Amino acid sequence: MRQVSLWHRQDLQLARQDELAEEVPVALVYNGISHVVMMATPKDLALFAVGFSLSEGIIESRSEIYGMDVVPVCNGLEVRIELSSRRFMALKERRRALAGRTGCGVCGVEQLNDVGRPVTPLPFTQSFNLKYLDLALEHLNDVQPVGRMTGCTHAAAWVMPDGKLAGGLEDVGRHVALDKLLGKRAGEGESWHKGAGLVSSRASYEMVQKAAMCGVEILFAVSAATTLAVDVAERCNLTLVGFCKPGRATIYTHPQRLLGV
Repeated sequence: MRQVSLWHRQDLQLARQDELAEEVPVALVYNGISHVVMMATPKDLALFAVGFSLSEGIIESRSEIYGMDVVPVCNGLEVRIELSSRRFMALKERRRALAGRTGCGVCGVEQLNDVGRPVTPLPFTQSFNLKYLDLALEHLNDVQPVGRMTGCTHAAAWVMPDGKLAGGLEDVGRHVALDKLLGKRAGEGESWHKGAGLVSSRASYEMVQKAAMCGVEILFAVSAATTLAVDVAERCNLTLVGFCKPGRATIYTHPQRLLGV
């Protein structure tokens, strides 16, 4: 966070000190090749790199990352990741296949296959009693120390079957917050594989796909889901729940994992 001077509408004559969340460019560099630049809060970047690598299918397990350094550069930060030779070769082939395509983001007919890249259907091993969801929602702000001071971050948390939060991460970007959570989950024990993910944002298709790629069977979102998110969740057997508020939840897909319905 950084302190700045600002003025409130109620008193334009008196400047006050307030806190702002930091947002910086973060480049993920694999074996010396820059792969992507994301805007992110400059904390927990090692977790972000692990989660992004897993959720984007660059690696299949944390053990395929041999080393990592976070290095300040002139315009931001670089996370320099050393991949196994096998995974780096696969990444280079993937980058070569993308070369020459037009458009940005998910725009362009050539990229439609990437939007819906196959995700192995999830098993049905988890369940969650919705009577515990309110407890999780009540404590979601606990994992947002920067957000509580600035009102400027999204959160992603792991909810245990009893509704308690095992932990969570925050970032100015909702996708980055989720990647950080997925990166932390990859390094935790079996307890972090029981329960559900909870995000403070809407559920877009990217959020659903990232969660499913990392084996998350249940995803709760505070806001709405998009049509494509629901389609992806249906195909990959993920239980998607939106509009999660105290006493309220909208179940979009695979309600059989939920108790108290």
